[in-house]
Amino acid sequence: MRYISTRGTAPILDFQGATLAGLASDGGLYVPEDWPSFSPADIAALAGLSYVETAVRVCAPFVGDSLTEAELRDILTRAYAGFSHVAVAPLVQLDERHWLLELFHGPTLAFKDVAMQALGRLFETFLGRSGGHVTIIGATSGDTGSAAIDALAGRDGVEVFMLHPQGRVSEVQRRQMTTVLAPNIHNIAIHGNFDDAQALVKAMFNDAAFASRFALSAVNSINWARLMLQIVYYFYAAVRLGAPDRRVSFSVPTGNFGDVFAGYAARAMGLPIDRLIVATNQNDILHRALSLGDYSTGSVTPTDAPSMDIQVSSNFERLLFDLGGRDGAVTAAEMRGFESARAMAIPADQRTAAAAIFDSAAVNAADMRAAIRWAQDSCGETIDPHTGIALAAARASGGTTPVVTLATAHPGKFGDAVERASGVRPQLPLRASGLFDREERYVVLPADLAAIEAHIAAHARPVA
Repeated sequence: MRYISTRGTAPILDFQGATLAGLASDGGLYVPEDWPSFSPADIAALAGLSYVETAVRVCAPFVGDSLTEAELRDILTRAYAGFSHVAVAPLVQLDERHWLLELFHGPTLAFKDVAMQALGRLFETFLGRSGGHVTIIGATSGDTGSAAIDALAGRDGVEVFMLHPQGRVSEVQRRQMTTVLAPNIHNIAIHGNFDDAQALVKAMFNDAAFASRFALSAVNSINWARLMLQIVYYFYAAVRLGAPDRRVSFSVPTGNFGDVFAGYAARAMGLPIDRLIVATNQNDILHRALSLGDYSTGSVTPTDAPSMDIQVSSNFERLLFDLGGRDGAVTAAEMRGFESARAMAIPADQRTAAAAIFDSAAVNAADMRAAIRWAQDSCGETIDPHTGIALAAARASGGTTPVVTLATAHPGKFGDAVERASGVRPQLPLRASGLFDREERYVVLPADLAAIEAHIAAHARPVA
């Protein structure tokens, strides 16, 4: 399997190279040169398999010659051994049509663990072959940072510098990052929002002198391996609901478009997904882009679903590339225009192609709270605000196809918001006990490229 950049001029890489690179050198995002094809018989053969064995079969075509099947199976087995549910991603039925896919049984209680626990081991395996070293630069709206830090703390050959917007993540999310005191972990709170943090990360990758000096890499969903690992749970859930003989829809709470793009990839591979519902909050750039063709930024509104408080969705570029005929030059021109004007009109042909696959919704706070109350009162299920947004969008959708709502975080991570909505105070599980008693360590810096690069340069290990 070869990987190409959405902007067309970066070197073509294998899976190992694309994983270690993260962002492409031309500013684009790596995607597979071709989508693997799963026949109905291939999908039917996944029935009854464990999550690990499902992941081995789904990931093998993407990995190519970079790992043997035995190496891939060992990485995935170790990645999911610490999850609190044997199924890794269990399905829970809400009513005759609606299901939850619980993705929060990993160590940091969020869906990011499903990919990140394996990604940490991929880095360790690939770097161990060469004795190399990378400096991971990341931006987080809450859950990516904690999942990456848990997966990479103490690992050889890796240093992590994670940026988060000061005061705009929940206290649990912050503490899951800042109480990890491993010497290779560095937390940076910036004055600004997630989009500012994400822009700083991209600017560092595009600063060729800085990026080459410290061998930068990424664990955000700009890293293709993250999305590959998220494709797995779409197959796992759909097969348990009758695929390939039965079509299934998914409702996905999303800000950066990575999780729902993994669903798009699964569909492109042959999984019989009927609709992908893109569920946003008041920060609705993706809903406006898909429904009106208006991909333009506005100010970020803080909400009870902070991981979705985003106005620039990095992975949307991957969709534009695919729907636009996979022409890197066209995508590069589109993205340069967007980065300059902070606005883009989605071409009519791309909007039409997207409409065949995606529905979208912007869910306000009242409807989110109503969905949380319905899940609690009618189904006995306590859900977090992000899941509430996706469930509200799912219940508003028409049709008779089963709809799986991705439950992306444990409700205990957002206890105040859940209690306000439902009257029930969710408790963190025992594996998160003591979080509020631990020492925190982080620095606060302005959202300024020179200041961030100077801090990293003072603490990171340069390339020999």
